[in-house]
Amino acid sequence: MILLKDILYKVPIEKTVGNTAVAIHNLEFDSREVELNDVFIAIRGSQSDGHDFIKMATDKGALAVICESLPELIINGITYVQVADSQKAMALMASNFYGNPSESLKLIGVTGTNGKTTVTSLLYDLFKAAGFETGLLSTVRILVGDKEFTATHTTPDSLTINKYLREMVDAGVEFCFMEVSSHGVHQKRTEGLSFRGGIFTNLSHDHLDYHNSFKEYRDVKKSFFDHLPKTAFALTNADDKNGPVMLQNTKAKKFTYALKTYADYKGQILENQFNGLLLKINNNEIWVKLIGTFNAYNMLAIYATAELLGLETIEVLQLMSTLESVAGRFQYTVSEGMNITAIVDYAHTPDALKNVLETINSIRTGNEELITVVGCGGDRDMDKRPKMGSIAASLSTKVIFTSDNPRSESPEEIIEQIEAGVPPEHYKRTLSITDRKQAIKTACQMANRNDIILVAGKGHEAYQEINGERFDFDDFKIVNQFITALNM
Repeated sequence: MILLKDILYKVPIEKTVGNTAVAIHNLEFDSREVELNDVFIAIRGSQSDGHDFIKMATDKGALAVICESLPELIINGITYVQVADSQKAMALMASNFYGNPSESLKLIGVTGTNGKTTVTSLLYDLFKAAGFETGLLSTVRILVGDKEFTATHTTPDSLTINKYLREMVDAGVEFCFMEVSSHGVHQKRTEGLSFRGGIFTNLSHDHLDYHNSFKEYRDVKKSFFDHLPKTAFALTNADDKNGPVMLQNTKAKKFTYALKTYADYKGQILENQFNGLLLKINNNEIWVKLIGTFNAYNMLAIYATAELLGLETIEVLQLMSTLESVAGRFQYTVSEGMNITAIVDYAHTPDALKNVLETINSIRTGNEELITVVGCGGDRDMDKRPKMGSIAASLSTKVIFTSDNPRSESPEEIIEQIEAGVPPEHYKRTLSITDRKQAIKTACQMANRNDIILVAGKGHEAYQEINGERFDFDDFKIVNQFITALNM
């Protein structure tokens, strides 16, 4: 039996009305999901305010309400707990409700603009191959050992996080690797979690539709490291100018990795080809199946983390050489007859798109055309759209601007904003096709022998979101279908 008073441990309380020594069934922040004897937590969100649904929750059987302001109607027999921050309270309560599972495993958080999914997913693969029971909380999927669940957010809500961590502990999981987004940190979803390590990949333009400025975006990321305990490690990319900032106030043990500057884990790219990278890491040479400078950084982070978590160097190197690319991250296929290379990548920020295009250009001989298909998501950061247009047009030989996930916005207007960033000297390289499938088909039809096609922006996503509906749409399946048809 779980009592309300027990899960309020460490929650700063401003006022209590009613009895907290009552047995509860579950925690919910969505009034539609409330059942008998649940606790309803009223969260103020960007779209709606949970305080408006307190009456609905109690009508459905909630016996307790956690809120930032008490309702005018206080119902006899219902317990009301007023707190200063409902999101923080929910995170602490969720951890207590599920028995503080993060304390019973080694939880590693990975944050940064790009690379989170690759680093977490490949660390999962590496530790699993090393024989450990391992868990994963990522954009692409949630894994409890071998059991897979669908992921809906980069960093799930705190109730979901603790629910899966509890399942991991019960399944004997020893290591869990988790993506930590700026949204997740800002919305207190990681409060109450006990991290054994934090990794910073890089920082560039993204999410400025949510954060008021780049400085706020950076400082939210930094706050994750500020809260790491002395028993944890903080690993940062020393080549990123924001890397040292992450370590300024952390109590954790500090470590760095880099390709260009001095670091605890120093890397060097010896060869960069479409079938992989030859790297030197702290005087050890290793061939990995991933491609590009950005993946060299990812592999450095993986190497460092594995060593910091106690694996032997030789074993780490052997396991790294077997790792495969994550779905939708520089995932490529080659048509047999025409030798056309089609690449699908999640690059949806200016920096990520620049990294992918520069990687392709560093490998291609120069005789092939590089045809890029790219768009920008609707209802998201608008400032990056012209930047994406400029980068795509400057680093490709041909560009097709198209829809990404337009959501509630007009696809044509999004494309116009992308086109606004195209330098005049590159106008002739570009065309616009609103329908994404048609844009991919056109790119394939435009390609000649040995050319390269990049389809950027959606990566692993198996849907396209238009006006509140999600339609089946898989970039990799579609581009593979069209370049396969070229051989017939």
